[in-house]
Amino acid sequence: MRLSEFWLAVSDEFGDAYGRILTHDLVLGDIGSLTAEQAIKAGSNPRDIWLALCGAMDVPPARWHGAGRRDPKK
Repeated sequence: MRLSEFWLAVSDEFGDAYGRILTHDLVLGDIGSLTAEQAIKAGSNPRDIWLALCGAMDVPPARWHGAGRRDPKK
């Protein structure tokens, strides 16, 4: 997952405003007790951050994969 795909997935799943709040404020234990933004700045893999965010927010596993990719039909 590229960083641009991460941000698209966050926006698609949580909305722009709430997604930005989550990535700024929510501490994710699965990635070293960092927020998503801190993990990005530290160079963590965006896919690992996305999966940690999904787990913390109880996103159904069916929506974890393929997120952040544009539908080619649009």
